[in-house]
Amino acid sequence: MLRRLMLMLAAVLFLLAQSGIMTSSPAYIIHVDVEQKQLTLFQGSEIRKVYQIATGAWETPTPVGVFVITHRFSGDMCGFGTCFLGLNVPWGNYGIHGTNKPESIGANASHGCIRMHVADAEELYSLIPNGTKVVVECGSWGELGPSLRVLKNGDRSHMVLAVQRKLRALGYYHGWPDGIFGSSTQKAVDAAREAFGLPPNQLVDWALYQKLGLTPFE
Repeated sequence: MLRRLMLMLAAVLFLLAQSGIMTSSPAYIIHVDVEQKQLTLFQGSEIRKVYQIATGAWETPTPVGVFVITHRFSGDMCGFGTCFLGLNVPWGNYGIHGTNKPESIGANASHGCIRMHVADAEELYSLIPNGTKVVVECGSWGELGPSLRVLKNGDRSHMVLAVQRKLRALGYYHGWPDGIFGSSTQKAVDAAREAFGLPPNQLVDWALYQKLGLTPFE
């Protein structure tokens, strides 16, 4: 896990240097491990701080993928603590923030956001500029997380995004993968099910996952 993370960080830092974004001070990168309930702040390749967090409940999982902090706000104490760092997740509003329920830290408790103790969130908020990369993983499970869920029209998640990418690569989906199961994704799912000889139930179920070659270990 750590070796994979360090390789990923090296690749991100190389791309930043090539693009001219890097300055004399190494860029910050945030790594979130949903399974371990840890947020690690890197400055360059050095670990600056490790924080304990809470992540999404089963029904509302934390998005998995690579995102960017694009917006923020701070204010009086509320459900988001005193500050919020917003992520550019295409299928919903998610962020890193404090909480007025500190007992939830270490658990699957949020609506998908990444919760921190208020003091930790304030510290992170003071250090991190907009534009900071945020890499969210679920242990060694990859972008699907530790389990497959049946997907239907109206769902929004990183699992929908993974299915859209596969359907696009196979020529069934012609839109831009955005993690939103809408009408164009439904048409692609229906076409793929028909091509694979599966019952027309309009779902992304275990049978379709198998045909698409998607597993939690990908």
